[in-house]
Amino acid sequence: MKEMIRVEKLNKSFGDLHVLKDIDLTVNESDVMCLVGASGSGKSTLLRCLNFLEIKDNGKVIFEGKQIEPKKDNLNEVRQQVGMVFQHFNLFPHKTVLENVIEAPIMVKKIEKKQAIEEGKELLDKVGLGDKYDVYPAKLSGGQKQRVAIARALAMKPKIMLFDEPTSALDPELVGEVLETMKKLAKEGMTMIVVTHEMGFAKEVADYTVYMHDGRIVERGPSNELFDNPKEQRTKDFLSKVL
Repeated sequence: MKEMIRVEKLNKSFGDLHVLKDIDLTVNESDVMCLVGASGSGKSTLLRCLNFLEIKDNGKVIFEGKQIEPKKDNLNEVRQQVGMVFQHFNLFPHKTVLENVIEAPIMVKKIEKKQAIEEGKELLDKVGLGDKYDVYPAKLSGGQKQRVAIARALAMKPKIMLFDEPTSALDPELVGEVLETMKKLAKEGMTMIVVTHEMGFAKEVADYTVYMHDGRIVERGPSNELFDNPKEQRTKDFLSKVL
């Protein structure tokens, strides 16, 4: 089992607010892990620390066996390996769907435009938007925008995908199409860490689920065990509210 990302004793504070407390976490290649918990429990901050959008106060972030240190490692190179999909789609409004997807491979990875277009179209086909190459984001539904954002992240050929509540800004009837796309990625073996409120998705798709409360990991385990037979009282209380 190849280890993809490991976190040891990770701490992060914003001013006096201690948001992450001694987080230990390991994700292996092709694992799908969901982070669940109430708002403010530190899930999104943890994800942002894994992509170095937030810089930890102390502890270790180890990516494919190499400890990443913001002061000496090129974080942009690391981020190319770690794709991120946010709540809000952050698409360029003045670029078409296809232009949004090919921008980073051309600008950052210096891929030839012809190749980028070919690969971009393949990715848009994959997320079910093969008929939308030349459409501008304003003409898309929220679910379609989020699928473009997923294709855009995949265009960099990352080794791991981080999803930060990718469905929480969507109308309920559009959530399913985004989750379907994520299920497809999981089946293909993409390593994924997903912060989500969609418990059904976590139970069905995630190999492991981690329950966080107040900046700590309270419980983790195979998803079916955690949902059907949680060991910690805190986890039981949380699940009784959301299931």
